[in-house]
Amino acid sequence: MNKKRSEEIVNILKTIITNPKPELDFKNNFELLCAVSLSAQTTDKRVNEVTPILFQKYPNAKSLSNALIDDVIDIIHSLGFSKNKATNLISMSKSLVEKFDGEVPSNFKDLESLDGVGHKTASVVLALGFNIPALPIDTHLLRMSKRLGYVKFSASVKEAEEALKKYIPKEEWILAHHLFLLFGRYYCKAISPLCEGCKLKEYCKGKGKH
Repeated sequence: MNKKRSEEIVNILKTIITNPKPELDFKNNFELLCAVSLSAQTTDKRVNEVTPILFQKYPNAKSLSNALIDDVIDIIHSLGFSKNKATNLISMSKSLVEKFDGEVPSNFKDLESLDGVGHKTASVVLALGFNIPALPIDTHLLRMSKRLGYVKFSASVKEAEEALKKYIPKEEWILAHHLFLLFGRYYCKAISPLCEGCKLKEYCKGKGKH
């Protein structure tokens, strides 16, 4: 990979993904943080089905920090891993209230200090909530970084993030996140990718192991 080749890939992706934007529904950074936390091991569509009910009952960190775990589980049970997710949501909300007066912080260190918040979730919140350059690596971006030759098929999430950040200009990190994610979700899928007629075929390293 080199910067010229990467630029070509990103420019082609811009012609394929004409409306690159997040598919999670949220109205503020607290809702974004909760929605991203809930999205693990499930789809954005399913998360969007339960969050309106969740946020109507618990509109802020203070109210969610005082929630009964069984009530939260009842709302989010369809997402899977509901007990763990409910525990994390309540604990995370308590951290927000105790450390940051209920407000979502705008830097990696503080975000990652919240219970249940890892590097990827923090990256998404910074990028989508604060428009701070970040490049969150989910399963789709990891797969795309391998298939398009940014990293080897044996690469880790950290290696993929470092490579994408190296070859993509910082001012395009947030856009690139959406482009790679949506391309991986709807075109270059893990199983049965739409290879025929793909505009990125000449850059593809094959399905490989992912």
